[in-house]
Amino acid sequence: MATLLQFEKVLLRCSCGNQSPIISLYFCKHCLKLRCGLCVSHEVDSYSCPNCLENMPSAEAKLKKNRCANCLDCPSCGHSLTTRATSVALTNSQSPDRKMTKKVYYLACGLCRWTSRDIGLADKDTASGGWEEYDNRDAQRLNELLEFYHQLAVKEKNEREQKKFTKRRTYLRLQEKYFTPGGLNTRRKTSFLSALSSLAPKSDDTEITPPKAAEATGEVEPLPSKYYTQPLVLEKVTTLAQRLKRPEFTNSEVEGLYPRHKHLVIKRSQRCRDCEHNLSKPEYNPSSIKFKIQLVALHHIPDLRIYLVPKLYHGKESVVTVQLTNPSQEPMEVRFEALSGPPATGSLTVPDGELILAAKDIAAEFDEKAADTSQYKDNPEIIQFRNGHKLGVLFKVTPEISNGDVVVCFKLKYKYHTTSPIRSSPGEEDSDDDAMWLEHEAQINLGPSSI
Repeated sequence: MATLLQFEKVLLRCSCGNQSPIISLYFCKHCLKLRCGLCVSHEVDSYSCPNCLENMPSAEAKLKKNRCANCLDCPSCGHSLTTRATSVALTNSQSPDRKMTKKVYYLACGLCRWTSRDIGLADKDTASGGWEEYDNRDAQRLNELLEFYHQLAVKEKNEREQKKFTKRRTYLRLQEKYFTPGGLNTRRKTSFLSALSSLAPKSDDTEITPPKAAEATGEVEPLPSKYYTQPLVLEKVTTLAQRLKRPEFTNSEVEGLYPRHKHLVIKRSQRCRDCEHNLSKPEYNPSSIKFKIQLVALHHIPDLRIYLVPKLYHGKESVVTVQLTNPSQEPMEVRFEALSGPPATGSLTVPDGELILAAKDIAAEFDEKAADTSQYKDNPEIIQFRNGHKLGVLFKVTPEISNGDVVVCFKLKYKYHTTSPIRSSPGEEDSDDDAMWLEHEAQINLGPSSI
C-alpha cells in the first residue's frame, strides 16, 4: 500500500520522449499532448522578495542584481535576519555623572543566534535599512572586464546585422529600372537610391581598448605565524559552503562573515511550444499561492498507481493490482495494450476489451454507500475492486530476470471528452463527437525479482 504515494514508480512518456511521473507533467487541452518541464516555454511574470513580499519590476530587479534592498540573510546558516532593539547606556555630555539610555538596533538570526555585533558591525539608530556595505577589492577590475566584453558584444552584433543587410539589400533590380539609358528624372532617382542606402546599418570602426592584462606572479604571501603557534578552533573557521556564498571575500574566519541581501524569487508561467497556449499561470500577487491557469496532467488523464504487488519470482506468473482513478466529471473508457522490448524486463498480460471508469464524485469519496456500482458488470478475473471513480485492475506479470527491478511497459488508451473551444465547432451542441481516443506510453517499476 505504500506504493500509492510513490509516484516515481509509474512514468508516462511525454511528447518530447522523456519519461516523468504524472505529477510533473502538463496536459495541453488544445493540442491534446503531454508536456514536461523540458518541452514548454518558461516566461517570468514577476519578481518578489520571499521575506517581505515586495514586488518589483524586471528593470529594477536587474538594477539591484536580483537582490532585495531591505532583507538580509544570515552569513552563517542562510536564515533570514531580523532587526532587534536594545537599550545602551551613554554618558550625558552636559552632566558626566548622569547616564542616559538610547535605543539602538542590530541584526540577529533566530536559528543560529548569529548577530551583527559578532563581526563588529555598528548598531543603527533606525530599524529600517542603512546597514554598512563592504565593497569588493576587485570591483573596479571586474567592472572594467564587464564593460569591455559588453562593448565587444555590441560590436559583433552590429557586424552581423550589417552582413545580413548587405546580403538582402541588393539594388541591382532598382538600378536596372532607374538607370536605363534614356531614363528621365535621373537626379530624383539617384536621391531615392541614396535614401535607401542610408537605411543600412553603418559600420562601427571605433576601436575598443582592452583592459590591462593580469600578470601572473610567483610571490606568495607567507602563512601567518598564528597557524603554527595557536591551537585550531573549528568553531571559528568558516565552512566551504559559507565561503562560496560570498566568493568575493572568501574569509577563513567566522569574524569575517558579512550578511548578504536576500535573493529575489520569480513567478513564472509555462506555455506550450506548439500551440503557444498557457499551461500554467500563477496570480500576480506574491503572497498568493493560487493559479489562474493550471493544466496539470493529474486533472485530465487517468491516474495510474501501484496498489498491490506480491513477491515476484523469475519465470513465474504473478498477479499485480493497479489502481486507476478518473479525474474528470464524466465516465471514461480505458483500454490497455502491452509493449515488449527494452526497457521492459518482464512480460505483461493486460485485460482485453474496454474498462469503464465512473465519473468523479467528491461526495462518494467520503460515503461508500453513496457509490452505486451495481450498473457495472465487472469480471472478477480482471477487476479486483471498484470504489466510486477508482478501479482496481489485475495485471499478469512474468519476470524475465532473476536480479534487478521488474519493469513493464504498456499503452494507456482512454476516451477524453474535450472542452476546448478550438475542437468544438461553433453553433453545435456538445455530443459524443467531442470525445476522442488518446494514448500514452506508461512504464511501471514493480520492484525487485527473486530467484
